[in-house]
Amino acid sequence: MESYLNDNFGVKSKHTSDEALQRWRDLCGVVKNPKRRFRFTANLPKRNEAAAMRRNNQEKLRVAVLVSKAAFQFILGITPGEYVVPKEVKAAGFNIDADELGSIVEGHELKKLKFHGGVSGIAEKLCTSTEMGLTTNDDFMNRREEIFGINRFVESEPKGFLVFVWEALQDMTLMILAVCAIVSLFVGLAIEGWPDGARDGLGIVASILLVVFVTATSDYRQSLQFKDLDKEKKKIAIQVTRNGYRQKMSIYDLVPGDIVHLSIGDQVPADGLFVSGFSVVIDESSLTGESEPVMVNSDNPFLLSGTKVQDGSCKMIVTTVGMRTQWGKLMATLSEQGDDETPLQIGLFFALVTFAVLVQKMLGRKWQESTFLSWSGADALEILEHFAIAVTIVVVAVPEGLPLAVTLSLAFAMKKMMNDKALVRHLAACETMGSATTICSDKTGTLTTNHMTVVKSCICMNVQEFSHAGDASKLRSEIPESTIKVLLQSIFNNTGGEVVVNKEGKQEILGTPTEAALLQFALSLGGDFQGERNTCKVVKVEPFNSTKKRMGVVLELPEGGLRAHSKGASEIILAGCDKMINSTGEIVPLDEASLNHLTATIEQFASEALRTLCLGYIELENGFSPDDSIPLSGHTCIGIVGIKDPVRPGVKESVALCRSAGVVVRMVTGDNINTAKAIARECGILTDDGIAIEGPDFREKKLEELNELIPKIQVMARSSPLDKHTLVKHLRTTFGEVVAVTGDGTNDAPALHEADIGLAMGIAGTEVAKESADVIILDDNFSTIVTVAKWGRSVYINIQKFVQFQLTVNIVALLVNFTSACLTGSAPLTAVQLLWVNMIMDTLGALALATEPPNDELMKRQPNILGQSLYQFLVIWFLQSKGKAIFRLTGSDSDLILNTLIFNSFVFCQVFNEINSRDMEKIDVLEGIWNNHVFVAVLGCTVFFQILIIEYFGAFANTTPLSCCQWFFSIFLGFLGMPIAVVLKKIKVDP
Repeated sequence: MESYLNDNFGVKSKHTSDEALQRWRDLCGVVKNPKRRFRFTANLPKRNEAAAMRRNNQEKLRVAVLVSKAAFQFILGITPGEYVVPKEVKAAGFNIDADELGSIVEGHELKKLKFHGGVSGIAEKLCTSTEMGLTTNDDFMNRREEIFGINRFVESEPKGFLVFVWEALQDMTLMILAVCAIVSLFVGLAIEGWPDGARDGLGIVASILLVVFVTATSDYRQSLQFKDLDKEKKKIAIQVTRNGYRQKMSIYDLVPGDIVHLSIGDQVPADGLFVSGFSVVIDESSLTGESEPVMVNSDNPFLLSGTKVQDGSCKMIVTTVGMRTQWGKLMATLSEQGDDETPLQIGLFFALVTFAVLVQKMLGRKWQESTFLSWSGADALEILEHFAIAVTIVVVAVPEGLPLAVTLSLAFAMKKMMNDKALVRHLAACETMGSATTICSDKTGTLTTNHMTVVKSCICMNVQEFSHAGDASKLRSEIPESTIKVLLQSIFNNTGGEVVVNKEGKQEILGTPTEAALLQFALSLGGDFQGERNTCKVVKVEPFNSTKKRMGVVLELPEGGLRAHSKGASEIILAGCDKMINSTGEIVPLDEASLNHLTATIEQFASEALRTLCLGYIELENGFSPDDSIPLSGHTCIGIVGIKDPVRPGVKESVALCRSAGVVVRMVTGDNINTAKAIARECGILTDDGIAIEGPDFREKKLEELNELIPKIQVMARSSPLDKHTLVKHLRTTFGEVVAVTGDGTNDAPALHEADIGLAMGIAGTEVAKESADVIILDDNFSTIVTVAKWGRSVYINIQKFVQFQLTVNIVALLVNFTSACLTGSAPLTAVQLLWVNMIMDTLGALALATEPPNDELMKRQPNILGQSLYQFLVIWFLQSKGKAIFRLTGSDSDLILNTLIFNSFVFCQVFNEINSRDMEKIDVLEGIWNNHVFVAVLGCTVFFQILIIEYFGAFANTTPLSCCQWFFSIFLGFLGMPIAVVLKKIKVDP
């Protein structure tokens, strides 16, 4: 089906174009209720309208930015008009208002910025410090929020319950039935008077209201679930300095004057100004439409909300928040929720034929009775009843519950996955993950714990092991002081982390786990982070790059001269070294024996599943320009460290579970190949017939070689983001695999986008990676990925269960009324009874079967719909033809009792069939039934209301109370479906 949709309509599981979706919608043009159908899918007209508004906003901002930039060179001699601080702003204690701040950043007004004293002047006027951040005083913060606003966007008002009631009433067939009920009511009152004449009409009205109420309740609960999940998606935290302390806080708590720390992959949370930083490159395409990245520095200090940090790191001061920002205005225009359609299928045909047969039988009877030309109100009521039955057949025949079951199952899975630490960003990812055949997983933080410690080092050619945290301090006495000094200078300056003092006055390490491990190692050696950072002046920073596998910093030394430190993948840094520090602290040439020793040390560390890093430096004796790159060769090797990152508990079992389910797990990592192989073997990923390959070797392979190699690849080490993207693309296009990919870095975005399911890491992942992903793994755990796959498969299973159950009811209800109309001239199931059956089948059935939790067993067979349908049809037809004789029914009410018996038996067939549908393979369908409270509640309600309908609401539902014997017989006929289901499950059905 998926390939058919893709080939003929271009409909894919991900990234389908609007044109392709429109072609599919045009095909599925006739619907019962367009307000309800696929409520949570994209509304294409609204999406196009929002896109047009977005383009308009982008063009306005792009023109404003480009014009302002072009005008800067002409306005150097022009002095801005005198700025007057509004009285209310002055009274609140500030010297600049929100509109002035907004115009400076949004308009890139360098002249205005200079007029206000630059960034430091803006900070002073906002009563903040670029070093210590805001001082949080409740009264002062309240005044700040009143003057400048809060960092939140206007959201559309949630729909109330009555809106869902109104939408449920938009069903075309229910509206026709309502008209029938009103006409029946008036005609009945005119003929029979009150209350007898009102029973049929009021019965249909009551049934319609019950269906509408249950439908609206179900839809309303779904909307609340999606609203809760939407809130989770918007939870973004960022590093902020307040009261002199670095702390993590929600972007929605930011106010103008806050000092925010940005790094690669972060989304700029509000409009602001650059304070300090290095190599900051911003992607403004989301706002301006310009694909060219923008360099941000003291000459161009403007940072716009919603843009992404592509490279570098910096501090920024927040100036404008919430709806005052251009991003806030843009977000207000975007709305993607909408409606979808689905065809009516065959129900209309059965309805028309049934109506025609019933009317023909009535006309034949009147012709025989010679009353063809004499028509009364009773005749009109009979035709109206036939029409109501025909319309109700359409209600029953159309699988309205199918999209409801799909949405319910997806919503239920999303909610449960949230409890299992997986946040689904795109609804379709739930079901796509169920068909995943390959998982390409990162190593660090996903298969491992991401809690890193330095456990081995090779400094001055001396290999040391540290079994405890304090053991590193002993190293200080074993290597020269000059080497210690260079080592601490390298670690403390060439880092993306920081050592700060928290509110409790204790040291706290901020940064990635790798950086934290190195900083902790340096602190154990007796290093002083702030003292070392204050000693040297940073000239240039080259942040870690997953392509280059290295990072570097250029320092101006206190005694004069420039020195560049580099750190990264051991073999890459070592390849750029031609000198080393020996055991006496002297710098000597790196000879072949020493190189072999260091290479063997790297391999030894890696074979023990340690992540290895090499540190080196170079004296820049010929000077250095910040525009130059740090040299890649001529370095002096300081040493090598081995960092332990233990495998997560349960990963090996999860990998084994994936393999048994037919899902291949591949490790794609930037780490050393020996480290990757050791971890892969420990996890059970790398087997004897599998291949481990390095990214550079993979890149050099020809297409024919790749086609032969890729199915065998289980580990790819030293891979670049492009290698991951290439692997994923080949797996999807050449081998037809359904690929799930994990990623955490900004550069992983293309692979996440290319994959069928992109899985971003919630802890280590950047905002750019999360935005490109379909599912966010909140605990960064591989076992959670397997849980997502399990839930995805459960969605398929639940929908298949529901389809089996619903089609059984559809087929029997259609055939019973159709054949009975043809042979006897009457329909045993009335409109009210069919509406009750429809509610059992659609809303209640979807609610019961779509909320079954997953298990570890996978489906192996297709469902057998025909067997149950045939049994139920034969039971109903047997009662129709032989029921009066079996139960010795005579008298004027015999037809009413028989039809009640048929209706009751039919409903209990569905009750037991619903239990059968819990599992389409297992014989024991009662196992775990009490654990599913929704299923038990739905089943209990169905039986309870069925008793009420039969015993007490006969006047409205055209039923009459049954005897104990008749009740037992009805329930027994329904129960017989269970042993029949056991027999059917033993029959092998080819997929």
